[in-house]
Amino acid sequence: EDMFSAIFREVMGRDMPRPFVRIPWQEAMDRYGTDKPDLRFELPIVDVTDLAGECSFGVFRDAAAQGGLVRGINCRGCGLRFTRGNIQELTDKAVALGARGMAWVLLQENGQVNSILPKYFSPEEFDALLQRLDARPGDFLLFCADAFDTVCRVLGGLRLHVADALSLRPKDDFAFALVTNFPAFAYDREEGRFVACHHPFTMPRPEDVPYLATDPGRVRSQAYDVVLNGVELGSGSIRIHRRDLQEEMFNILGFSQAQAHSRFGF
Repeated sequence: EDMFSAIFREVMGRDMPRPFVRIPWQEAMDRYGTDKPDLRFELPIVDVTDLAGECSFGVFRDAAAQGGLVRGINCRGCGLRFTRGNIQELTDKAVALGARGMAWVLLQENGQVNSILPKYFSPEEFDALLQRLDARPGDFLLFCADAFDTVCRVLGGLRLHVADALSLRPKDDFAFALVTNFPAFAYDREEGRFVACHHPFTMPRPEDVPYLATDPGRVRSQAYDVVLNGVELGSGSIRIHRRDLQEEMFNILGFSQAQAHSRFGF
């Protein structure tokens, strides 16, 4: 913060708000779909998995039943602006990002709803869905239903795409953030093992150390990224400085003692 604030003051003559916004990794992924969020605009991602799991729309119901997610974005006022061509462009973008399609709801100013979704919900369930997204006449709602990684990638990308279409990312605005509490491990399904998210030398958070032996996926690391306008500028962490923890990390990552000594003997 000191360094970047000094650079902006000297080079651009601007004082940046401090302290920088702190966002836990999980919140960044849930709300913005990325661990390098652009905070110059809103368009938050909203979880509706519990509501969607009760409907008869197969894509929503199956995603919820299989441990996936159903999430949406309310593009405020865009129901008055988006044409069929705009909607098709968003759908194509969603597919390019890895979605199987894009469900959507267009709320006309007169209260009419343009969407296939209402027939799969009871009136009460559909009202609850609209309320969850704080939907109003003139809004456009878009949805993605899939696994966590896919939903984050698709909706994070669509959020930026809509923001650019609406000119919500002015080049002379700057929003710093520090993303914290990164997960220490991610499970690689192809390799059938845990891999390090940052690197295998990042110190776990003290309160998460007991999970190393029982549930590595819950362990968060003492690491951060500094982010500006959706761009990662740098990162840092507390390094592991205890031999017993370092050996346990190597064990979780599948290294034998001999392999760990051969590769990381220092």
